[in-house]
Amino acid sequence: MALAQVVVEGAKRRLRPVLMTASIAAFGLVPLLFAIGPGSEVQRPLAIVVIGGLVSATLLTLILLPMLYLRFGQNKK
Repeated sequence: MALAQVVVEGAKRRLRPVLMTASIAAFGLVPLLFAIGPGSEVQRPLAIVVIGGLVSATLLTLILLPMLYLRFGQNKK
């Protein structure tokens, strides 16, 4: 297969597992975003940072990494 076709197929195969893992972790942290009790001054910023990291890691994994591999990967012949 051509390198571009391999990269697209690999990204398609990883789409669902990566999105499911990141979304479940992010949804689990949503209650910390709306906490108003004692300790919420620590929980809210932590939840924001973790959710931001999940979003950025997901975008990097699904978009940037395949683009970099397509650009710098070598086709074995």
